[in-house]
Amino acid sequence: MVALRRDIEPSSRFRDEGIEQRCVLALADLTDHDALVRVLNEHDVTEVFHLAAQTIVGTVNRSPLSAWETNVRGSWCLLEACRTQGTVRKIVVASSDKAYGAHDELPYRESFPLRPVFPYDVSKACADMIARSYAVTFSMAIAVTRLANVYGPGDLRWSRVVPNTARSLARGEAPVVRSDGTAERDFLYVEDAVDAYLAVGASLDRPAFHGRAWNAGWGKPVAVIDLVRALIDISGCAVEPDIRGTGIPRGEIDRQYLDSAAIRTELGWEPKWELERGLRATWEWYERRLNR
Repeated sequence: MVALRRDIEPSSRFRDEGIEQRCVLALADLTDHDALVRVLNEHDVTEVFHLAAQTIVGTVNRSPLSAWETNVRGSWCLLEACRTQGTVRKIVVASSDKAYGAHDELPYRESFPLRPVFPYDVSKACADMIARSYAVTFSMAIAVTRLANVYGPGDLRWSRVVPNTARSLARGEAPVVRSDGTAERDFLYVEDAVDAYLAVGASLDRPAFHGRAWNAGWGKPVAVIDLVRALIDISGCAVEPDIRGTGIPRGEIDRQYLDSAAIRTELGWEPKWELERGLRATWEWYERRLNR
């Protein structure tokens, strides 16, 4: 496996748990087209999973240039490198449920128009459309995934609700909720997300699936405050959430969840990790890591 690396994070799970030792590390920036061509050529890459992105909504709202550069320019640089390199047979591009923007009708279906407003959402919609454009225009085996909110062991982005809550609980502190907690999301355990990526990748052996977009989630909206309370119960900590916000933070959509009927019926993918089981496994990982 070839992994593209730009920065080195000494405390990352990628390094701590020896994952990097099982990869060929290619030092390159996603926005450097020539470097990407070199990596694809030198390592004879035949399948690409494009998961790289600026993913923190708060960061993107403060400085949208990072999202435009990485999520948009980075995507077309990679796709163009794959097109001209010649040996890449399959490409899976990670979009997001955020690409849909706000819709009155839910759950999101793949037939819904993409109408995002906020910078992160727009950047993912751009990458989504660019990928499908390459598939159609150049007859490339490309598909797009639109996943629900992925959670699970290994996420050290403390601004996200699950890592932030787990860290607070490991310290015996009340987890802080920066909104009023009413926003609803569809949560998908990381192992189910991996299975979805692999299912979509395998589907590209069939030309009929080239250029498709696939939702993957549970289709069950969960309020942020309910997620936080579930983690509190699992941890056994005698604390209450510290709700500090009112309403939905600017730059966020209040309610999102996915209809995943297509990937279930056409590709045979099913999520296996119910929320309580996934949160329990996630808490156990954070508890070990943060208390060691």
